Amino acid sequence: MNNGANGDENQLSELAQYRIETKTRASAILALAGVALVLIFAVLPVFAGRGLIQDLIFVFYMLALAQCWNLLAGYAGLVSVGQQAFVGLGGYLLFALTIGAGIDPIAAVVLSGLIAAVFAVPTAFVVFRLRGPYFAIGSWVVAEVYRLVFAQFKQLGGGTGTSLPPSATNEIFGIEWVKAMFEVRSPAARDIITYWIALALAAGAPLLVYLVLRSRYGLALFAIRDSEATAESAGVDSFHAKLGVYVLVAAATGMIGALIYLQKARISPDAAFSVLDWSAYVIFIVIIGGVGTIEGPIVGVIVFYTMQHYLADFGTWYLILLGALAIVIMLFAPKGIWGYVAQRYRVALFPVRRMLVRLHV
Repeated sequence: MNNGANGDENQLSELAQYRIETKTRASAILALAGVALVLIFAVLPVFAGRGLIQDLIFVFYMLALAQCWNLLAGYAGLVSVGQQAFVGLGGYLLFALTIGAGIDPIAAVVLSGLIAAVFAVPTAFVVFRLRGPYFAIGSWVVAEVYRLVFAQFKQLGGGTGTSLPPSATNEIFGIEWVKAMFEVRSPAARDIITYWIALALAAGAPLLVYLVLRSRYGLALFAIRDSEATAESAGVDSFHAKLGVYVLVAAATGMIGALIYLQKARISPDAAFSVLDWSAYVIFIVIIGGVGTIEGPIVGVIVFYTMQHYLADFGTWYLILLGALAIVIMLFAPKGIWGYVAQRYRVALFPVRRMLVRLHV
């Protein structure tokens, strides 16, 4: 009995020499730098021209879309090529709410995300019957169904699309205040408001992914991604876990889609549900940056924007170069650019795993 008690005491003593850490020094520094960077971006419209603001809006919403897709595919194992379904749905809901119901566009952005989440539930019950590549194809088919359905609504322009009326775009909440502060016209003021919302989504998306992955729910997603059968045998409800993340991503993607078409002020079925613009490019960003990392999409969107900015005028060659880069990355750095850096230098700016660290005694 005494030997057993002494053994337990020794084990407890050994355990007391360790602690669980959930952050690193680099992540603490990044948190402070991130807050400072967001504040700098927030005041940037005071100094920047309209062209730069529009470029940054594009970067921000592509980053947010990439983070959403990465949460779905990189952590939950749901590789979708049909996320354009929720981008287009969010965009069309924005138009329906502003034109049909007379709701302020900013409020309509939020409502579009919530309604997109509602649509995601029956969609999930269809696509979740499929596995692996069949899920990917099924998600694309669902997006095509959405495209065909919205092309039938004559009130929203049918197959040719429609534009937001000036009464909607020029009366956005806060636009008069922005016009007076920055001394700009309504289109530029609308871009500034859209910029701030896009910045909030771009900053909020990595934070949301981080908080999800650091929770018990995130542990369930890791388990499902690694082995769904093993996760279920350990008591994880894989269906409800995947449904939760699918609906969450749909809500965020719907809001981003609404914001995209608030800035564009025109929508059509082919553009809103474009697999190239809203799925292929997003997948490219995540793959070259690093699937299954929060840092990866940030690196990927910088590379993507740089290539698009300097190579888009080359036409077909631009797409060929994008594909060639993706192939090179997959061959020589399968974990992406950030994945390679993190593995080589053992650095994690967004640590989502719990680390057991020995205390110095």
